[in-house]
Amino acid sequence: MPSLKKLENPSILQATEVFADDGTLMGKYYLERGNRSNVEYKDISKHVVDALVATEDERFYNHSGIDFKSTLRAVMLFGREGGGSTLTQQLAKALLDHERKSKAIRVIQKLKEWIIAVKLERNFTKEEIIALYLNAVPFGNNVYGIRNASLTFFQKEPDRLKVEEAAVLVGMLKGNSLYNPQRNYKAAFDRRNVVLRQMVKNNKLTEIGFNKLKTQPIETNFKKLDENTGYAPYFREILREDLKTILKGIKKPDGDTYDIYDDGLKIYTTINPRMQEYAEEAIAQWMPTMQKYLNATGNIKNGKIWEGNESKIQQAMKNSDRWTTMKDDGYSDEEIKRAFQKKVPMKVFAWNAKREKDTIMSPYDSIKYHRQVMQASFMAMDPVTGEIKAWVGGVSFKTFKYDHVNIKTQRQVGSSIKPFLYAQAMEERGFAPESPVEDIQQDFGSNRLVPATTKSCTGRTMTMASALAFSKNCASAYIMKQVTPKAFEDFVSRIGIPTDIGPHPANALGACDLSLYEMLWGYTVFAGRGFSTKPWYISRIEDRNGNVIIRFDYSVNRKEALNDVTAYKMVRMMQGTVDIGTAAGLRSRLGAAEMGGKTGTTNDNSDAWYMGYTPQLLAGVWVGCDDRFIRLNKNDTRGYGGTAARPIWEAFYKKVYADKKLGIDRDARFSKPEDLELEMNSADPLNLLDSIPPPAAEGEDQGVGNESDFEIIKTREYIGPESKPVTDEKDKKQKDTTDNKEQAVKIGDPQAEEKKKKGIFNKIFGKKDKKGN
Repeated sequence: MPSLKKLENPSILQATEVFADDGTLMGKYYLERGNRSNVEYKDISKHVVDALVATEDERFYNHSGIDFKSTLRAVMLFGREGGGSTLTQQLAKALLDHERKSKAIRVIQKLKEWIIAVKLERNFTKEEIIALYLNAVPFGNNVYGIRNASLTFFQKEPDRLKVEEAAVLVGMLKGNSLYNPQRNYKAAFDRRNVVLRQMVKNNKLTEIGFNKLKTQPIETNFKKLDENTGYAPYFREILREDLKTILKGIKKPDGDTYDIYDDGLKIYTTINPRMQEYAEEAIAQWMPTMQKYLNATGNIKNGKIWEGNESKIQQAMKNSDRWTTMKDDGYSDEEIKRAFQKKVPMKVFAWNAKREKDTIMSPYDSIKYHRQVMQASFMAMDPVTGEIKAWVGGVSFKTFKYDHVNIKTQRQVGSSIKPFLYAQAMEERGFAPESPVEDIQQDFGSNRLVPATTKSCTGRTMTMASALAFSKNCASAYIMKQVTPKAFEDFVSRIGIPTDIGPHPANALGACDLSLYEMLWGYTVFAGRGFSTKPWYISRIEDRNGNVIIRFDYSVNRKEALNDVTAYKMVRMMQGTVDIGTAAGLRSRLGAAEMGGKTGTTNDNSDAWYMGYTPQLLAGVWVGCDDRFIRLNKNDTRGYGGTAARPIWEAFYKKVYADKKLGIDRDARFSKPEDLELEMNSADPLNLLDSIPPPAAEGEDQGVGNESDFEIIKTREYIGPESKPVTDEKDKKQKDTTDNKEQAVKIGDPQAEEKKKKGIFNKIFGKKDKKGN
């Protein structure tokens, strides 16, 4: 007999499942045979069980693993009336992963299957054996197990299958390719009726019922589960890579490391499905308008945008699958290049409900086309706990795999960094919202002038509150000179941002590159009363049997970085942005009691940012193209953070506020420190704002503008969120994800090991104690 370890590897491969904060299945990680999701007997339709027993093993409830009568019949008739293997033997074969070999080897395999079948019958109930069998068998299309088959062919959980649907799936077990209704409808139709007739024969279906069903066509709702199926595909791809690192340090009881593709882990995350959908909808609602105006930009319409940038297309061409395939087939570089210039039918990204369209285009032009698609990213989180609630890494995961949220994807942040500088000035240099600042060009020595030109300098003196609300570059350079670039570099690190921005004077204007993830991390100090909280997204990981193998405690990722008085003053100052500053009117349009925010724009409109928060929720948006030279006209005010990125944030918050189940309260207010009660009543930063913003210049947010600047596309079809439920069943069962009070189980802890649930082969072969357990 094979060893226990050798048996377990092929026999119980199971996909790792990812769950949202409410128990919604977000998606799976699997490789080929690992694509299965186990279910219990009680979660399988009675029709499936009846059809299975009636068709595959009529005496299932009467034998002990081997049906000698059926075996003798099969031998005598050479299998003309069916094989002699029982369901239990078929399960043993599936668990042992036996393939057809020579007759001699097959005899040995058969003996092993008999032994395993007997042991299965001794250690499991009939119901458990049926569940194990239905969880193990293949249904074709790389679909394993009854749950995946039910979801793939009918888009419903297996306990909801009707008689005729159960018959289709059971019929496929005789030959999952031959009787696949997607490939061979007639054969599948006839096979279904054979199963239904067997159910009549075994008194599981009436003759009347059979006559009614036998003429009905097979109606499937086929939808293959792949990496694009489910919720938050960009997030799940980042999570996949993080899990590989996390699991390296965790050992299974047998000493091996966990594998996300084989071990059937359950990953419980903090993502909220509703917020995820709202975030994706907000991007789909706004970005078609932005794309329209980008396409209308002169140098993109006439193709001159690529002059001097052809090398980027050449590199993308050589990195493509098409190039690699043709190279492997023996084509020369020149032959491949000519092929890239030939027009062929293809699908390309488009802003419609399917996020794609059919066209005829050369592969070379398709590279340019897709690189000219404007991207957007979005992340929302709880500013106090750090739980990430929504994560959108781009406009379409199906076409664009590159994620624009994660810590490794960094872009120039522009004015969105200014709140950090202003907070440090108050914390360490004695500044206050009413402090006067000079809006003039600053000299940092060695010919380092910030800003580089005096175009945006008004020469005026204004309050610091006003300078922040209207995002004045020259005033920010003035503050940087008082703080010093080196001190600002240290401060940004202190509030939790991992990237070293360097001691550069131009950081006052956001010349450094940071990720959206890092920016949100930094902004937690404002809504979080001075505490910096690292964003996180995994709450716990369980093994296939429901044992917690690691529970994450993120309280250690929260540390005090600002005085709570400074944090509150910044909150009040940043409300100036959303009241009368560069995002004017945002708070009033949403009806929020209190809110803070900041726009961000980089030179030449390459990047647009909007960061905003309320007491309960913090969210950020980035908009731009992957190639920084592809951008809106630098003189087009529509490219600024207040108009390019802010509408996405606003649309998201509007949906969140309307969904009462989320519990995000419009009337929520920031907690005011006791030390500020008297001071703030007489000197609220909102009372210190100039009513008219000074003129602005390139790289400086010019004021909010509004959607009417764009001639919004109103006639196009509704484009829903990219996230789709793994099943369309509206009343699907949700897993109970209530965080248990017990402590996380430490792997290898003897006391904890006794409480663990037994796996399949441990239950078959494991030693019994004196009580028979």
